[in-house]
Amino acid sequence: MGIPLIQKYRIGRYILSKRLKGERRYPLVLMLEPLFQCNLACAGCGKIDYPSEILRKRLSVEQALGAVDECDAPVVSIPGGEPLIHKEMPRIVEGIIARKKFVYLCTNAILLAKKLGDYRPSPYLTFSVHLDGNRERHDESVCQEGVFDKAVAAIRKARDRDFRVNINCTLFQGEDPAEVADFFDFVTELGVEGITVSPGYSYERAPRHDVFLARSQSKQLFREVFRRGCRRRWPLSHSALFLDFLAGNQTYECTPWSNPTYNVFGWQKPCYLLADEGYAPTFKELMEETDWERYGTGRNPKCDNCMAHCGYEGSAVADTLLHPWKALGVSLRGPRTRGPMAPEVPIRYIREEFAARGAEVRIPVERITRSEPRVAVPPGAQR
Repeated sequence: MGIPLIQKYRIGRYILSKRLKGERRYPLVLMLEPLFQCNLACAGCGKIDYPSEILRKRLSVEQALGAVDECDAPVVSIPGGEPLIHKEMPRIVEGIIARKKFVYLCTNAILLAKKLGDYRPSPYLTFSVHLDGNRERHDESVCQEGVFDKAVAAIRKARDRDFRVNINCTLFQGEDPAEVADFFDFVTELGVEGITVSPGYSYERAPRHDVFLARSQSKQLFREVFRRGCRRRWPLSHSALFLDFLAGNQTYECTPWSNPTYNVFGWQKPCYLLADEGYAPTFKELMEETDWERYGTGRNPKCDNCMAHCGYEGSAVADTLLHPWKALGVSLRGPRTRGPMAPEVPIRYIREEFAARGAEVRIPVERITRSEPRVAVPPGAQR
């Protein structure tokens, strides 16, 4: 897997300390979003559809580092927008590294080659480059020609300077599993340390809505991709059980608190992907006052097709701690790509009433029309 041993150790030690303290909800990754402005307008992005006065807003260095201290997660992911546009980003990254946090600085890499001199290689810093496939597929995804070549050139330059580099790949409608596998081969040979992959989330603010996958489509796609990679050594930056979940072999409920988001509006409820559910002024209030029961697949229609790592990696990690031998088995053999899939989480809302009231409406178990029984999930994944 594409996660260094020191990072696994530090995160494992952090999780163990939380569980020993009896904490039920705790963050694993802080999504620190310093701006929404970007130099691309991707078809599947829901972060850039704001008025110009919002797109001009920036988190200050003090605000950003204050959120890091307040949350105290062991990993900080810095998405956007395009973070390299932020003039104070080198100071923010330097401050996070000084706190011994692992930083994933997400970028489309258009500015990366130019900005590399502003940063120093560190085991705590990874440039997470957005690439959604090979040249034609990626440029189609970002709606601009030539971006793939710029990104690949920047990756090579960063690796030559001993920076850690990760690939952040989102899969959409119309993916060819063989092409995805070839792309994973390509970036592995390119020398990236990790590949982060997830099906795209259907943002309400996205310019297009015909690009997103349903859950059943996502599972089948990942099975086809993993089947082609059974003899290849892709450095996938995920837990074994999350990859098994993507392939339809695990039934998990979402743990949105495991990846809290802080941006120019404050602490975003409930997660990075839902931007219209309100904000909390402090991390403590986010954790204690958010109605977590209203969110997740089966609990909210907005979450119906979500399988993103920001919601489900935390669930997989919790399951790993509870069932280490199961996790080890999946890690050794890889995700299962044939046979029946695990049952889905049952639907617990009535869509029309949910929309009318703006709140979850519970329904008795006997009224659930799905035939599959509910599978138990680890306590750490329960809300």
